[in-house]
Amino acid sequence: MTLSPRLGQNKTKQKNTNSSVKRVLRFSVTRLLSLFFTVIIGVYLTILIANMGGYVDTIMRSDIKEKVNLRVAAMTAKSNISTETRKQMAEEMVALEEERLGLNTPFAVRSFRYLQNALRMELGNALFMVSDNGSRQVKNIILERLPATLLLMGSSELILFFVSVFLALKLSRSYGSFWDKLIVALSPTSSAPPWFYGIFFILIFAAVLKILPFGGMVDAPPPENTWNYILSVLKHLILPALSLIISSLFISIYNWRTFFLIYSSEDYVDMAKAKGLSSREIENRYILRPTLPTIITNFALLVIGLWTGATLTETIFLWPGLGRTLYRAIGLFDTPVIVGSTIIYAYLLAITVFILDFVYALVDPRVKVGN
Repeated sequence: MTLSPRLGQNKTKQKNTNSSVKRVLRFSVTRLLSLFFTVIIGVYLTILIANMGGYVDTIMRSDIKEKVNLRVAAMTAKSNISTETRKQMAEEMVALEEERLGLNTPFAVRSFRYLQNALRMELGNALFMVSDNGSRQVKNIILERLPATLLLMGSSELILFFVSVFLALKLSRSYGSFWDKLIVALSPTSSAPPWFYGIFFILIFAAVLKILPFGGMVDAPPPENTWNYILSVLKHLILPALSLIISSLFISIYNWRTFFLIYSSEDYVDMAKAKGLSSREIENRYILRPTLPTIITNFALLVIGLWTGATLTETIFLWPGLGRTLYRAIGLFDTPVIVGSTIIYAYLLAITVFILDFVYALVDPRVKVGN
């Protein structure tokens, strides 16, 4: 008689487990398909924008014809060649250059080819840009600039994130204090972009005080000793990292402080205080724990955001990162480099969003995957 209820309970548990597995699998497949569809739309829009809907082809053709005509004129200046021959030479050279750049194929066809190659991570060759070792492969150009961007963005953004959360948590304990009012007063200074602070810091510390370099990543020529090389890189890192941190520090502290204050005013926090729990226990159990999904989301998006770099800040400081590379690619209408950088970021973002759905279920018992 005692086995029957247990068997019934086991069957119920097995049924619930199977139902949960099916629900998670169905959710995973649906979520992946929707994210992949979003990636396709985002990448194709990037291709259209980078080419201005095909208008860039017209600009490039005009530029090619102008350069070829000047080259032919220089080549035949001292030769007795007829105008018809010069014209034929120019047309042949223009046709070869357009074929090299793919302009002999209609943009509508070429755009879908770009999309297909990008989704398969076949980034191809850049049209104009080259890496330091002379390679035109987009993969090599990106990988060559990636370490510099990770160093700059990683150091500045991680410092900014942890310092902001830590100080905001401390400020939420002393609402209305002098330091709280000071942060609120200074938060509008974050309306100035990082490159503005960069120019300001260059004028003070490089031009006037002459204690830090104007730009670059390392001294020229680079130090041969390893420790001296590291110290040189750190010295060049100070100003760009400082400009990125200062430009967002006060508004970031203000945002997190307001966020923590909302949870600090909940009834269950007042109940915990009435029970005599310490401030640290209240923060860990009743403030940080409910806000953990938001903190994790911000941190995850920050990490993948390192990939994009700081376009104008890197350009001002001559920092050889992905941001500066993307800025040059936009100026040169180098579509493969722009699309290559975008597709990698799109995949990173989609994977991160997918993983976060499961992380939420782990850190917050109120969340169930698929519900």
